[in-house]
Amino acid sequence: MKTTLFTIIFVLVSITGFSQSNEYYQAMGESLGGYANCKSGDDFRALGNQFERIAQAEADQWLPLYYHAHCNIIAAFIETDPAKKDAILDIAEKSMNRAIELAPNDADAHALHAMFYTARLVVNPMERGQKFGMLSGQAAGKALALDSTNPRARLINLQNEMGTAQFYGKDTSVYCDEARKLLSEWDNFKAKSPLHPNWGKDQAAGIVESCK
Repeated sequence: MKTTLFTIIFVLVSITGFSQSNEYYQAMGESLGGYANCKSGDDFRALGNQFERIAQAEADQWLPLYYHAHCNIIAAFIETDPAKKDAILDIAEKSMNRAIELAPNDADAHALHAMFYTARLVVNPMERGQKFGMLSGQAAGKALALDSTNPRARLINLQNEMGTAQFYGKDTSVYCDEARKLLSEWDNFKAKSPLHPNWGKDQAAGIVESCK
């Protein structure tokens, strides 16, 4: 009788876990599909809210937090009001930090951290350039140290270098070969799962196009 009861409990727990896992993957898949429909900062923030709800339901998963931060970072880049930019980034920062706590050795988490610091920098480049430029560079370096083949880590590092060169009035064409190499190798990198970050190729292509 005890064995039968234990078996029933085990099966019920397994079914519940399987169901929750399916719900998580379904919710994430639907939300990731929403990126294609985002045109404005408000769109990205609304999509970010979807990921935030998933993160609240799945406290041990870092990817919903990553995408919540990612959506808000993009929204901050789109926003033109400096104070609003910072307010949006304040929202992103909480999820960003928690994602890194859950996935401290994932290159994509640190690459996004570099992107976050760059977003802070562009709010006021003259006042923030030195501090946040250094922080962004350190985060990108951490990402590359964890995985030198990660295309988003390579992209953000390249964007940082080009941005710094442009800020100081230097020629950015010296980075064109690196951009072409990045784009040609982009598809060699295989994401760990369909839910893992896979964005950025269009940005790399944009850099290459600007080199022509």
